[in-house]
Amino acid sequence: MEERANSWATHFKDHKFTHQRRLILEVFEENKEEHLSADDIFNLARKKDKEIGLATVYRSLDLLRELGLIHKGNFGDGRSRYEIASLQQDDHQHHHLVCLKCRKILEVKEDLLHQLEDLIAKENEFKIVDHRVQFYGYCRDCQE
Repeated sequence: MEERANSWATHFKDHKFTHQRRLILEVFEENKEEHLSADDIFNLARKKDKEIGLATVYRSLDLLRELGLIHKGNFGDGRSRYEIASLQQDDHQHHHLVCLKCRKILEVKEDLLHQLEDLIAKENEFKIVDHRVQFYGYCRDCQE
């Protein structure tokens, strides 16, 4: 975790890498497979530090997103959800499957849109840096 914290710290050139910001990033690291709401993050962070406030969590999420350390998504349930970003240079968002019944969010690891993205970029003389795709339907459990 210390090595990861050092790589996070490099993103905070013009900002302080506070205990609270590190704590929030640790929550993301410990819940990599989850798509956490601000309330989820707050509750998980409070288990480690009772002093952290909800307003601090919201401000930190805004900054972490601005710094490219997390991604924000909306999955049709009225709540923004966040996940940790890869620190790779060419970090494209992965795609999501959203169950309309249980609200489960599944990740599609493959990005099959590179050829389409290249075609769109070339035809429109547009430099694409990211794209997001969400599919809505019913998960295996809810189909039964």
